[in-house]
Amino acid sequence: MSLDVFKQYVTCSTLFKMADSNHGLSGASEFIRDRLYFATTRSKPKSTANTHYFCTDEDFVYENFYADFGPLNLAVLYRYCCKLNKKLKSFTLSRKRVVHYTSFDQHKRANAAFLIGAYAVIYLRKSSEEAYRALISGSNASFLPFRDASFGNCTYNLTVLDCLQGIQKALQHGLLDFDTFDADEYEYYERVENGDFNWIVPGKFLAFSGPHPKSKTENGYPLHAPDAYFPYFRKHNVNTVVRLNRKIYDAKRFTDAGFCHFDLFFADGSTPVDQIVRRFLHICENAHGAVAVHCKAGLGRTGTLIGCYLMKHYRFTAAEAIAWIRVCRPGSVIGPQQHFLEEKQASLWIQGDMFRSKAKQHRLQDRSMSCLMSAIDNLSISGPVYKYNSTEYLEEVCQTPHRTGSHSKHIPHYLNTNIILTHALSVTICPSQVEHTLSGSLTHYGEPEQHVFGVWEETRAPGGNPRRHY
Repeated sequence: MSLDVFKQYVTCSTLFKMADSNHGLSGASEFIRDRLYFATTRSKPKSTANTHYFCTDEDFVYENFYADFGPLNLAVLYRYCCKLNKKLKSFTLSRKRVVHYTSFDQHKRANAAFLIGAYAVIYLRKSSEEAYRALISGSNASFLPFRDASFGNCTYNLTVLDCLQGIQKALQHGLLDFDTFDADEYEYYERVENGDFNWIVPGKFLAFSGPHPKSKTENGYPLHAPDAYFPYFRKHNVNTVVRLNRKIYDAKRFTDAGFCHFDLFFADGSTPVDQIVRRFLHICENAHGAVAVHCKAGLGRTGTLIGCYLMKHYRFTAAEAIAWIRVCRPGSVIGPQQHFLEEKQASLWIQGDMFRSKAKQHRLQDRSMSCLMSAIDNLSISGPVYKYNSTEYLEEVCQTPHRTGSHSKHIPHYLNTNIILTHALSVTICPSQVEHTLSGSLTHYGEPEQHVFGVWEETRAPGGNPRRHY
């Protein structure tokens, strides 16, 4: 008897004992007190005057590739949430306890637990840990972990808790919004005949099956040429395509149509070398629109590199990234690719922290320059002219007919140019904390046109007297 079969046997034995020893809702998981419950039952329970039972085991069925059995996809989760919301808002059920029950089939039970747990995270605002604690509360047994879509023995367990944490992380970063989600569109485009693609990060990453030289049906399987994707890509601002498998179509089909195209090949079912990971991240970080990524099926290699981006830029754990990607596109990330993401998690988190730190510094610099240029745009020019030559900062001593000043290091213009100083009206810039008032202006008399840059300066600290620099 294999270890997985033994675990399933022990779990089922525990559940049967629980069903024999508990009556009513005493063994059920409570999500809303006296209102919403989750239970595993041996037979179909009958609704009563006080309790309404429903089951989704036969309504929402996972379409497996090989030995994989879940988690259920994003459209199914959306439809489940709509179904449950409708029941909780129903007038006829308003005074009844609503119980989502499932069977002892461990595959169906794990998927049912994922559905109601995800509902608790999305709509009841529970943390993933709170939702999972409710699922395993009391005498409830644990849930069979999900596995990848590869052949052979499972080497990586993806738990229900991992999936709930992936949903929570997606919510935190705005990757999941059921107010705008279109389940019909999701289900249409995920079908092979309609393109076989899914958004992993809306507006940023689209995972799709690899195009072919011609659109045709081969052995009953629809194949799509690059131009079949052009209308959708243009409509949704996809301007970059990354190919991870061997060249089947000519990349010029995309580039001639105005798309950027990159090749980052590594073998099917394998993991990428560091150079490919760095190159992929660089391409995606500098893309001005969304990025469409594909390998042969758009599952293993595609999911692996998108997972690297999720870990670096959103601080997903490896398990959270795998879970979210599989909810969006079932069957993604297989075999050694799962362990590869685990190994890369720490280094990608560090890279992401450094990336965000540098980006924050650049934003502060841009904000300061924007503040300065905004003030300069409002300057008016008048009075006598004084000429300066500066390469980095305005640090010259300015003397006017009625005032003399000292060095001013507050107005960098970052230009190697001749500038002309004149008097001008006062303008306030950067009013927070310290008030800087400009009284004078700098004009660049160079090619191709004249520009007003900066001025002599008055600095007023909050509650203090003004200090003027010229």
